[in-house]
Amino acid sequence: MSRRASLLVCTVAFLAWPGFAAAQSAWTPPRTPDGQPDLQGVWLSHSATPLERPKQLEGRTRLTDEEVAEFRRRAERLFKTGNSDFAVGDGVYQAVLTNPERYTNPNSTHSAGDMVDLEFDNRTSLITDPSDGRIPALTPEGRRRQVATNAAFQRPAAPADVGNALRCVSWGVPRLGGRYGSGDMSYYQIFQSPGVVVLFMEAGHEARIIPLDGSPHLGSGLRQWNGDSRGHWEGNTLVVETTNFNDKVPYRNSSEHLRIVERFTPLGPDTLEWAITFDDSHTWARPWTFAMHLTHDESQPPFEYACHEGNYGLRNILSAARAEERMRAIAIEQAKPR
Repeated sequence: MSRRASLLVCTVAFLAWPGFAAAQSAWTPPRTPDGQPDLQGVWLSHSATPLERPKQLEGRTRLTDEEVAEFRRRAERLFKTGNSDFAVGDGVYQAVLTNPERYTNPNSTHSAGDMVDLEFDNRTSLITDPSDGRIPALTPEGRRRQVATNAAFQRPAAPADVGNALRCVSWGVPRLGGRYGSGDMSYYQIFQSPGVVVLFMEAGHEARIIPLDGSPHLGSGLRQWNGDSRGHWEGNTLVVETTNFNDKVPYRNSSEHLRIVERFTPLGPDTLEWAITFDDSHTWARPWTFAMHLTHDESQPPFEYACHEGNYGLRNILSAARAEERMRAIAIEQAKPR
């Protein structure tokens, strides 16, 4: 069975135990030939935990083990034995939380049988800061940018209006949130060599080549689609800072002033914590941080990712927008007094 063929719901012991990271602090990861912590391999993100804490769980950072078991039973009923629609992103968690008789998604073109493997744990959000588990409020500038982006997507006049992912151009940095789960249900492959680390993402087949030689960031006048990343080691933790974004691949409508700090910390032989802090005063009222665990999985290498063959999706979106415009024009003309 394909790793994307079914929904697997299970409680993960190391995620359910708050003391796991502390207990693993004495664990020493293997070393590369040049003496750095060896993080190489294929790492899987398949968390069902939502990025933001749902309103129904406000004030609660964790579920009880009994509640997790109940969520497992609900997910089994909805997405394994039922005839629900395909649930996108955090839709799985929201469906399990509200527990309808059948999950329906009017925008879905697939059934639940096409969903990916996801895991439930005790956490109620991936966001660890702020403590409410919610993305901070948008600044006025960030709100204006969001409104403009949403309006352009609703009535796209040109390919750029639908975003880079639907154009099969780029999914941006970092790869967080999307179709397949809170962490975009992706396989990540890490390669290391002296002075450099490569983070390769399955979705989109994009590779981030990150220098570890202490070289400075590019000058502020040089802006890149996925920013300019520089890394260093703090003990066993790989720290990657990314700046110098342009305005073409925004993360949640962030600006080119976005600064991201990622921390990859090995917690055990098969567990890697990935924490990211987002800092952009032109978009959010304050910085915020998310963290998830990646699982080492060498059973299958990353698949080839081909996006849309011929990109028919983009063509259909634009042709539908033009058809709606023609229909509106006809309706306006017919409504004119004769």
